[in-house]
Amino acid sequence: MQITRDHILTWLAKLGDIMRDNRTYLTDLDAAIGDADHGINMDRGFSKVQEKLPTFADKDIGAILKDTGMVLLSTVGGASGPLYGTFFMKAGLAVAGKNAPDAPDVQALLDAGVEGVVSRGRPVLHDKTMFDAWKPAIDAYRNAVAGGGNLLVGLDAAVAAAEEGMRATIPLQARKGRASYLGERSIGHQDPGATSTVLLLTALRDVVRG
Repeated sequence: MQITRDHILTWLAKLGDIMRDNRTYLTDLDAAIGDADHGINMDRGFSKVQEKLPTFADKDIGAILKDTGMVLLSTVGGASGPLYGTFFMKAGLAVAGKNAPDAPDVQALLDAGVEGVVSRGRPVLHDKTMFDAWKPAIDAYRNAVAGGGNLLVGLDAAVAAAEEGMRATIPLQARKGRASYLGERSIGHQDPGATSTVLLLTALRDVVRG
């Protein structure tokens, strides 16, 4: 089982709609512990990616992901722009020249993207950031594929683990970013970056599932 260029283009188009639909939800989550702009920024960035998709259509998957990252870096403010922009750029480099990545290629793509997030933000688990969703997701994907699962089985495992990681941010005290300034007042709120990570991974899984 492989991911095709059409899968990637459909995923990116769908993310434009999803971030638009969840703009208020993500912004409300961010209002509790941050700058109240995460939903606005995600909507702006992925709407711009959606606009650019016709110019991506004849490129390989690595180039599409890299160009997506560049669009996000240039249009999204706050912490999320550099983090998601770097994720997509590093993911693209991991599958440069490919048009049909298989399950191990997608593992490399996800690993490289998350390594980019870590290099930018220096998060560790339980800092109450998007990494609390990404780390268990890539570990679950790896374990599922290593156990003989195909690409979709890996993505199902990744989504389930990301959702669990997202919910686990609620009782945490933030140790990174603006939310960390709140100290104990950040406890009891779901991290918006972990939430948008779940939206992104779920959309990819749903597109591959068809």
